[in-house]
Amino acid sequence: MTSEAYDALDELLTKTTSKVVPNRLRPSSGRAVRMIAVDSLSEDYLFTKAIAGHKTPTEIIDELVRKELAETR
Repeated sequence: MTSEAYDALDELLTKTTSKVVPNRLRPSSGRAVRMIAVDSLSEDYLFTKAIAGHKTPTEIIDELVRKELAETR
């Protein structure tokens, strides 16, 4: 790589920011990635349950939603 090419690449990488568009990100399942915000109490609860059960916070949320749905039927 020439010093001119290096300087141009360095300029590009250090002085520009990447744009992330969350709605366009897709996991392997083909479903859109969604983000949710929770308060600190909910966050602490989710992470405590996840650690205790060796699960992810997403799995805990999934269980809570399924339990809620089962109770309403």
